[in-house]
Amino acid sequence: MERMELSQDLAREILVMAKAKGATQGDVVMAEGDSFFVTVRMGEVEKISQAGEKRLGLRLFCGNSSASASTSDISRQSVERLVEDTSRMARATAQDPCGGLPAAEELAREIPDLDLCDDAARSVSVDEKIQMALAVEKSALAYDARIINSEGGEFSNHFGRVIYASSQGFSGEYTGSTFGHSVAPVAKFNGSMQRDYWYSSNRKFARLEPPKSVGEKAAQRVLRRLGGRKVKTCEVPVVFDPEMAGSLLRNLSSAISGYALYKGASFLIGKLGTKIASELMTVIDDGTIPGALGSRPFDGEGLPIKKKLIVDKGELRSYLLDTYSGKKLGMASTGNASRSVGEPPGVGPANFYLAPGAHSPDDIIRSVKAGLYVTELIGFGVNMVTGDYSRGAAGLWIENGELTYPVEEITIAGNLKQIFQDIDMIGNDLEMRGRIAAPTVKVSRMTVAGD
Repeated sequence: MERMELSQDLAREILVMAKAKGATQGDVVMAEGDSFFVTVRMGEVEKISQAGEKRLGLRLFCGNSSASASTSDISRQSVERLVEDTSRMARATAQDPCGGLPAAEELAREIPDLDLCDDAARSVSVDEKIQMALAVEKSALAYDARIINSEGGEFSNHFGRVIYASSQGFSGEYTGSTFGHSVAPVAKFNGSMQRDYWYSSNRKFARLEPPKSVGEKAAQRVLRRLGGRKVKTCEVPVVFDPEMAGSLLRNLSSAISGYALYKGASFLIGKLGTKIASELMTVIDDGTIPGALGSRPFDGEGLPIKKKLIVDKGELRSYLLDTYSGKKLGMASTGNASRSVGEPPGVGPANFYLAPGAHSPDDIIRSVKAGLYVTELIGFGVNMVTGDYSRGAAGLWIENGELTYPVEEITIAGNLKQIFQDIDMIGNDLEMRGRIAAPTVKVSRMTVAGD
């Protein structure tokens, strides 16, 4: 059986075949990658895997009706069957006036090099990767005698290649890599047992935080949780550490997704051009940052990626849209089509971040007479339709501007509409550790429910 290599030429050939079967439009997504993953626990390798994958996805339109399918069998016989089956499904599907590809003139003209792949790190050996996982766990375990166990240390990496072509005349590809390591230590003292974690991720192997510093940070995080207690129910300022502040940004990202908006499942419907947050809050989505985890040269429909101002000093300036959700809302795509092989596009942010403010984290904590510093959120108690927010939390109690003792088994509650308005300090400690990032954030008042 003839095996074929994934290429832009193959993608264009498939689109020609699809047109001969009656398709009026179509696009092809191809992905191939190699991944590695190792987990260690208490100094022993527990799990290790290395895998390669190739997949080909096809979306075809007959007028405004469409169908999508995929295969991991890249033989000519399989590809021809894929085209035949997808064409037949597209003809059988109901017409949708909003279906279709972006106009040819909207497609990306250039494919910028965003420094997304660390080809030099392909030579890193399996033994070196295992040693990274062992070293990050060893660092955490050695930090303090109260750290008595570990849920494991990990190291992972992925090298991938994405090819996209459409019948509108676009074809392009890019490669990327990701690396990460983490550890989750367990500490015990006076009958109290706690776990926490820390991690580092980057597109470049050499830019990972050293295993020693990741392990020590995880150790520090778990030790400060020992002896946690509840607090009385109260209304106080709440300070979100950068990781937890990032979760507020994820809520915002979900609320401005075109699919949530046209389905009526967002508290931000109709809020474009209005003040939705404190004037301190400026949010940006930028997929053009070289080497960043969310960067890419074009979106899942071949549209150019741009830096976008989402919230400008509290005013909502842009939603996140692909072509379909944009048409449903009577708007243009914002270049945020996100795609997995064999599925129609959805919407996703690129590098979505809250612009840093003027205050150091210490300044923010010092501004609180009595309140909560949140380091962990639990559960999914966010109603995106109403904005109602109630999540289990853990962290540290702030007394007279200082972190005093750990607190746990509490809930923080409010409404996202008000929470965003009540942000009264933003930290200067933004780090792009992931695709969604924020500095330290202080909300002037929330309900903390305990005893």
